[in-house]
Amino acid sequence: MTAISLAVPYLDTAAEDLAFSLLAERRPAHAVTGVELGGGLTAELRLLGASHQVFAGPVAETVACPTGGEPEGGTEPLPSATRRRIAGWGYEFSSRVERCDTAGFRRRVEELRTLGAAGRTDTLWAVFPGSPDAITALLARPAGGGPDPRPGWDTWHVYPQHRQIVTTRTRLEAP
Repeated sequence: MTAISLAVPYLDTAAEDLAFSLLAERRPAHAVTGVELGGGLTAELRLLGASHQVFAGPVAETVACPTGGEPEGGTEPLPSATRRRIAGWGYEFSSRVERCDTAGFRRRVEELRTLGAAGRTDTLWAVFPGSPDAITALLARPAGGGPDPRPGWDTWHVYPQHRQIVTTRTRLEAP
């Protein structure tokens, strides 16, 4: 998928503002795409501006800034790693925050732009008007693709005013 230019202003936020939930209902999305992960499992990738949601099998993952500035029910601070069982499925999530110098930040943003411009059908990628380095990107990882055979997805949330890039990685295991 090519890059989407969002028709919403970029809000000054940072990695520390992100919250994590596995209980959230679908939020209004700026863009949605479905990607087959293999074995009849489809991931619904949802772009919520500087946030994301993914629904796959019994998993409902949300990484987002709480609306209204207050934590919502079922949210917790963004974990660096967690493993859980969800309706018999294995769920593994990790996140990391890169704090870059100016040159390193420019290099990483260009790498993400290349991903978004590649015309891939397994990505959802957006930029904000007036802040071309403010990027949110989701990439589905079908089963058997790459060094990790488990299906899942990777995401990137870019905060240019702080030169931060939040990367998340999720993998699933069928029951």
